[in-house]
Amino acid sequence: MFDYLIVGAGFAGSVLAERLATRSNKKVLVVDKRNHIAGNAYDHYNEDGILVHKYGPHIFHTNSKDVFEYLSDFTDWRPYEHRVLASVDGQMVPMPINLDTINKLYGLKLNSFEVEEFFASVAEAVPVIRTSEDVVVSKVGRELYEKFFRNYTRKQWGMDPSELDKSVTSRVPTRTNRDDRYFTDTYQAMPLHGYTRMFERLLDHPNIKVMLNTDYHDIIDFIPFKEMIFTGPVDEFFDFQYGKLPYRSLEFKHETLNTENYLAAPVVNYPNDNLYTRITEFKALTGQQHPKTAIVYEYPKAEGDPYYPVPRLENAELYNKYKKLADETPNVHFVGRLATYKYYNMDQVVAQALTLYKKLTATPEMADKPKKPAIIGSTSIMEKLVPRDPAKK
Repeated sequence: MFDYLIVGAGFAGSVLAERLATRSNKKVLVVDKRNHIAGNAYDHYNEDGILVHKYGPHIFHTNSKDVFEYLSDFTDWRPYEHRVLASVDGQMVPMPINLDTINKLYGLKLNSFEVEEFFASVAEAVPVIRTSEDVVVSKVGRELYEKFFRNYTRKQWGMDPSELDKSVTSRVPTRTNRDDRYFTDTYQAMPLHGYTRMFERLLDHPNIKVMLNTDYHDIIDFIPFKEMIFTGPVDEFFDFQYGKLPYRSLEFKHETLNTENYLAAPVVNYPNDNLYTRITEFKALTGQQHPKTAIVYEYPKAEGDPYYPVPRLENAELYNKYKKLADETPNVHFVGRLATYKYYNMDQVVAQALTLYKKLTATPEMADKPKKPAIIGSTSIMEKLVPRDPAKK
């Protein structure tokens, strides 16, 4: 008998499993379709011994002291401030756009006051900010919008910024100083020994059992539990009753190069001609010393694993239909990016999970009656709590 079945071993599922097991003495079963824990934050050592992020770069940053201190119980940190360059007009310039970006791009020698005047002179008046295009042109004008944002957004989302909600480009600031950090959060660091090691420690408790290579549909009728925490796609949970929620996916092309360093920055964006949107060099993130280096190219695509909810009004309306179903589903709690159809940073998912834990533990004790029959046939529960061979499905 498990108190909770948690679907998904990413941040949301793993944090809730840890809290429920260690603080509330609940018995938790975590299942995941993939053959590893840590969700999209999963990292591993490649064949050359370089620590790489399988699903693209994951940079931890937060303004939440509570979130940072919570995760600090499960990892030591490497201080790290992320920096990005953009390849524009044959030059590598800082991104987000700052004072140095403008001076280098146009061969100017403006100061902070003058660059503020420059932005004001090129900005377009937009009475009501509705789209991602509106956000950018109202700040930095049409030319910089074309150079840095339009084609990058088209590649990333498969549509023009004029078709996307303003939230997409609102995430990227414009600066009048020389601050070239991508993020300005109070806490910026990388797990010293990698994300996967941190997740291993999160899930290392006798009350937590993990099943990998496992679709929860395959075990739900055989393993009794009282409540479910679901972190997968909410439309999938309800068998796409109202249709599929649109996502953008990514294809990752990993390479190991026989050189110690490759890029001029940890990440370089390619907003224009290339099919990929960016290249990441992992050693710059992790600080690992190695005679070779590992990079990854990111190619956005329409089909594949769901990474980015597409922020459009009609998609929000479709999600609200699923949210109504979710709110009406007893003993199932929906949490995380996919379950709430919203793009969250890692720290936001952790905060959401911690908030749900407080909500769960503030309610009356769960009923003793299991949600599923306790009789599971001749195979014991413990015999099922091992990674399953996907070829034997």
